[in-house]
Amino acid sequence: MLNDELKGQIQTAYRTFLENKSLKPRYGQRVMIAEVAKVFGNVALDDEGHRDGDPAVAVIEAGTGTGKTVAYCLAAIPIARHLGKPLVISTATVALQEQIVLKDLPDILRNSGLKFGFSLAKGRGRYVCLAKLDNLLRENQSMADQQQIFADDGFRIDVDEAGLKLYTRMVEALGGNKWDGERDSWPEALDDQDWSRLTTDHIQCSNRRCGHFQQCVFYKAREGVQKVDVIVTNHDLVLADLALGGGAILPDPRDSLYVFDEAHHLPDKAIGHFAHNTRMHATADWLDQIDKNLSKLLAQHPLPGDLGRVLEQTPMTARDLKPHQQFMQQALGDVADFASAEDLGGNIRPQYRFEHGEVPQELCDMGMELKAGFGRLSDQLQRIVDMLKEAMDGETTIGVSEAQAEEWYPLFGALQARAEANWTLWTQFCLQDPEGKPPTARWLTLTDNGDIEVHVSPILAADTLRQYLWNPAFAALATSATLTALGKFDRFSHRAGLPRSAVCTLAPSPFKHAEAGLLRVPNYGADPRDSAGHTAAIIEHLPDILADERGSLVLYSSRRQMLDVYAGLPADFRQRVLVQGDLSKQELIRQHRKQVDDDQPSVIFGLASFAEGVDLPGKYCEHVVIAKIPFAVPDDPVEAALAEWIEKNGGNPFMEIAVPDASLRLIQACGRLLRTESDSGTVTVLDRRLVTQRYGKAIVNALPPFRREID
Repeated sequence: MLNDELKGQIQTAYRTFLENKSLKPRYGQRVMIAEVAKVFGNVALDDEGHRDGDPAVAVIEAGTGTGKTVAYCLAAIPIARHLGKPLVISTATVALQEQIVLKDLPDILRNSGLKFGFSLAKGRGRYVCLAKLDNLLRENQSMADQQQIFADDGFRIDVDEAGLKLYTRMVEALGGNKWDGERDSWPEALDDQDWSRLTTDHIQCSNRRCGHFQQCVFYKAREGVQKVDVIVTNHDLVLADLALGGGAILPDPRDSLYVFDEAHHLPDKAIGHFAHNTRMHATADWLDQIDKNLSKLLAQHPLPGDLGRVLEQTPMTARDLKPHQQFMQQALGDVADFASAEDLGGNIRPQYRFEHGEVPQELCDMGMELKAGFGRLSDQLQRIVDMLKEAMDGETTIGVSEAQAEEWYPLFGALQARAEANWTLWTQFCLQDPEGKPPTARWLTLTDNGDIEVHVSPILAADTLRQYLWNPAFAALATSATLTALGKFDRFSHRAGLPRSAVCTLAPSPFKHAEAGLLRVPNYGADPRDSAGHTAAIIEHLPDILADERGSLVLYSSRRQMLDVYAGLPADFRQRVLVQGDLSKQELIRQHRKQVDDDQPSVIFGLASFAEGVDLPGKYCEHVVIAKIPFAVPDDPVEAALAEWIEKNGGNPFMEIAVPDASLRLIQACGRLLRTESDSGTVTVLDRRLVTQRYGKAIVNALPPFRREID
């Protein structure tokens, strides 16, 4: 399929792009173009135009400065257009998503000679629901009473004067074609609670049955997405679509060419999509509200026939279920020995984990009661939803008008979704894990208000991604600047469930690390495992380390240490420090840049979120200081369960998980230094374990090849 004509088109597009931009070809970029073209362009087709044969997956680690977006677009777009299939580009962060849509694709379109259309695909929750907006502005007290019944599920009708003005302005902006209905394009910041009243999800949406369907901004946007060659979206939306069977929101995966940029996030995103949780006390209160409010609704609207009978049964089911919920809450409180644990953000959260994911039999028995009860409640609510759907279609008479059914549908849909989510949680909580397979992590956390939150989560996404993504997809590329750990693709392959046919390639960075960067590991006589001594050493030496720098970034693994260091620094040095948490990330970076532009030295103190995706070129970051090797917190319940499983199978979780993960995070942190080919500077790691521990050498050797100054 990758014939000479198609090869020539790709080569011409690359040559034209370079000439129009006055750029020189980069070796890593050429490697990437060739690999993407080879994997995407040599897929065998069956009679229906679907892939015939093994999964077609390319995995490319493209070093910083490779220009990977240009590389994969110039290779993949001509092939996708030749096949008549959409190219879906998925990112992990909004920042990269916006860069691709607002900068990269327009630039490629202007300068490559390629002709293609592109669009940004967002989830339903980013768009206003016209039905909800209309309801909020209608002076209908009976509707207000009905929706107040469902207040816990986001249906709050008590609109204050400010809210009324906001919603009125939105209607006027929509009517005047001055707003497209997207949250991100509204000119002001919108509070999450205000926005939750205005949006919907696939459970609550009545689709073509909605009176506002012809004007629906989400479906208009979705229709536009179906007509373009390139769709830019995010990992969460792709995974949500795959969980719905594929083709529900985005094009059918069997007909799609995927590019997963920032692919190192994909396994964790997939785990999150198949994790479940519930709060015990809050859910008991919710059951109580169903009992009281549906009984009130029946009193206001006596209904004949099947709908009336099911509506009468539902409050009783919720009433019968509530004591089981309360008994389980008490039992969990008796079992749990909550111990404080610090997560990667430095937050303290009391938690209790069931070792090996094994839940005591008495809790399993109680969980089975809850599973059965929520199953009955979910079934009853689903029957109500189905009958309301039929009433909206005019197919049956159930005692409510089409308009009334349309108003009730999203309300009961939200109740059904919550009941089904609880059924799923208790099903997974009580499930016996298959022998030889990774277990499910099961744990409890204590919330700020004393409620017990129950969690279940897979510990690996490998089987999920293999089943729902790699196997059905026509072809896929996973790329990032950090896919290898300790110089190998093993970690990503294991966590992402890559098929055996996957082709893994390194596309080297054009940066001359040895000339532009210096790696320092000084000896200040402090071991990071001695937290107090290590913090004191940082306080003592940091002002000297950064004395002559204009822009610097100091990265910590612990919020507590970050704040302790800041508090201990001399007052005159503190004036140049901006601390994560005091401002939004965007505002903190803006102020940092302004201080440097004004010839004032500026230092950012940041945590894990500043170790990747932060672009501070040139003078804005001449020195990166890393307080310690970024090992994961050992009490993370998913990681702890994975470590237990590896150890149970004769492995070494520290060397198989902790060290590779830390290596990858350290590479990401070092990647903040050189952002362009003209950048230069220093990375200082204040962790002697890189020198004193056996694993330290492997971690150092996996870092970019800076010059080294190791005491």
